[in-house]
Amino acid sequence: MRDLITTAEIWKEGGMYTSYCAELDMASCGHTPEEARKNLEEVITIQLEETAKLGTLDDLLRESGYSRHGDIIKTGKKIVCFEEITIPISVM
Repeated sequence: MRDLITTAEIWKEGGMYTSYCAELDMASCGHTPEEARKNLEEVITIQLEETAKLGTLDDLLRESGYSRHGDIIKTGKKIVCFEEITIPISVM
């Protein structure tokens, strides 16, 4: 068993929560933040299992910026913050 370390962005859209993994470009949703995260984990797990069956898992991970470190698979990127910013638009 290996562990993949990745990130999940979760935000509210209307009455639902969307979860997104930018590193793997995969998304899911749920009625709560916890459900959205759990569903994203399931989507990622299924994708990893299917690409492993096809023999393309290492290609997917490499193209997504991941590398293996023993039993840990992680990306070299490290999120340092999420921040809401305001950009003035004068052309509208």
